[in-house]
Amino acid sequence: MKALRAGLLLLIAFAVLSFGAVDVWSQSIVEIGAALLLVIWAVISWVNPEMNVRWTPLNWPLLGFVAIAGLQLLFRGTASAFLTRAELLRLAAYFIIFFLTAQAFRSRKDWSRLAWFVICFGFAVSLLGIMQHFTSGNEIYWMRRFRTDVDPFGPYVNRNDFAGFVELTLPIGLGLLLFRGVHKDLFPLLALLTIVPVSAAILSSSRGGIMSLAFEIGVLFLLAVTRTGTSRKKRRSRAAAVGLLALAAIVFVSWVGAGKAVERFSNLSHPEVTLSRRASMGRGALRIFLAHPIKGCGLGALVNVFPRYETDYDGRIVDHVHDDYLEALAEAGILGGICGLSFLWLLYREGRKNWGAEQGQFSRALHAGAIAAVCGLLLHSFVDFNLHIPANALLFLLQVSVVASPPLPPASAQRARRPSSQAERLRESLSVGQRSGSGVTPPDA
Repeated sequence: MKALRAGLLLLIAFAVLSFGAVDVWSQSIVEIGAALLLVIWAVISWVNPEMNVRWTPLNWPLLGFVAIAGLQLLFRGTASAFLTRAELLRLAAYFIIFFLTAQAFRSRKDWSRLAWFVICFGFAVSLLGIMQHFTSGNEIYWMRRFRTDVDPFGPYVNRNDFAGFVELTLPIGLGLLLFRGVHKDLFPLLALLTIVPVSAAILSSSRGGIMSLAFEIGVLFLLAVTRTGTSRKKRRSRAAAVGLLALAAIVFVSWVGAGKAVERFSNLSHPEVTLSRRASMGRGALRIFLAHPIKGCGLGALVNVFPRYETDYDGRIVDHVHDDYLEALAEAGILGGICGLSFLWLLYREGRKNWGAEQGQFSRALHAGAIAAVCGLLLHSFVDFNLHIPANALLFLLQVSVVASPPLPPASAQRARRPSSQAERLRESLSVGQRSGSGVTPPDA
């Protein structure tokens, strides 16, 4: 399984670093990589037939979207068969990666490595974004230049998408800090790895991203103070930890240059879509849904049909309407709405069940961070289209997989069970030896 885990993490990292995997070439590599990882898992399962398959109920809504795209193609219920076929391949890749994540990450050691990968990767990409913010103009990696109406940040073409990336990676570190999921000696390092992403998100000046980050911190704080069995002293200390971290991030931003961040945040028209234009696109998506209420206009085909339902033309191509929920209804109709609501309900049910279960501090911290990350991006999806950015969609499904993962027992309980299992194996070998007359002598007897 090591090769499978490494392949999944490398594929997600590639999607982020390749401009969010929004280009055809990078999307193709992600889809081919997902297919190869599925083959690797099939070979591993064939070699180890005793390995059980983990199936989560959240798989069904994802398969529902795949089935909707397939039916739209089969019955010619899409405005663009080519775009729907491309969307079908993306959805299939998403499902494969989501399914394989549940198979590859099972033990505490696996989840610990995943958590540190997410934290360190979020720190590295955020540091890259800060460096580019002050040393380059309209370029990514100081090489690739875009047209003037694009405002990149980090490896993302759009700073709102970068903010979505931080929303999906930062809460894991915050959860480990707030719920003491790591040894206290690692707290200074973990604090540094979380302060930089917070600062990068503020410097990106994405209004939706900053509000979503604040919402995530509120979710973590709510989970901390409402947890049963938590003393008032611990609640105060956790609240103080959140406050200190936020203060450190503000000080860091002030040191590196708060002026540009405040200027860009206060300028509502630079250069992103205005609020009135977002509302206009939302009305257009709603008209598409009303015109195709059952099956939608076709997954991925909104860019083709939107001009006919345009309410405020500005000469620009609209490929997404800055609202993932309205776009899902426009492209997949009521069928897509049912799948989406089912996914959200099952996510809430699995998250609540796993959060309330008995588990160790690391497991609780990991679940808290994943719950906050999912909540933050779902809120941000009302004003942006992060779920249509392949890199962020994969990170979202990764966090969903953490939310739905079975709780892990405390490390002390695992250590306590290990000697007993060894003793049981020793007693079993002694009984077998006595029955066979081999005269097995216990070690150190």
